[in-house]
Amino acid sequence: MDVTPVIHNTFVIERSYPVAPQKVFAAFSDPAKKRRWMGGDADGFEIVSFEMDFRVEAFERWSFRFQGGDLIKSDFCYKDIVPNTRIVAVYTMEFGDKRVSSSQVTVEFLSAGQGTTLRHTEQGAFFDGTDQSAGREHGTRGLLEELAKEIERAN
Repeated sequence: MDVTPVIHNTFVIERSYPVAPQKVFAAFSDPAKKRRWMGGDADGFEIVSFEMDFRVEAFERWSFRFQGGDLIKSDFCYKDIVPNTRIVAVYTMEFGDKRVSSSQVTVEFLSAGQGTTLRHTEQGAFFDGTDQSAGREHGTRGLLEELAKEIERAN
C-alpha cells in the first residue's frame, strides 16, 4: 500500500481593525455575526448547514458549497477561549467524502491603541501529499477582509 506524505505548514496573518478587541471577539463568538462574515453573503457560496456552540470542548460545524461544487465540511472543536484575548481551535476539512486536512488555529486579539491587531496562526497538516497551505492562507485572508466588513456593519 502506497502511503502519501502529509504536508505540514504554518502561516501567520496579522490584520488591524479600528475597534476594541471586545468588538472583534464578538464577531467570532456570536453565531449570527460569524455566519455572515464566514460566507453568508459571498457570491456563489451556499451554506448547507451551520451549528455553533462557543464553549471549550464544544463544536462548530459547517457544510457548504462554493459555486455549486462538491460539499465541503469543516468541523471545529474549541480548545481554549479567553474572552477578548484568544481562541484556540482544531479543525478538519473534507471535500466530498475525502478528509483533506487538519489544523490548529490560534486567534489572538491584541489591543493596539483604540483598535485591535488580530493575529491568526494556523498550523496545518494537509493529507495525500497535496500542499494546500497557500490556498488556505489566501482563503483566510479573504475571510479576515469579510470580518472587516462585518465590524464596519456593526458600527
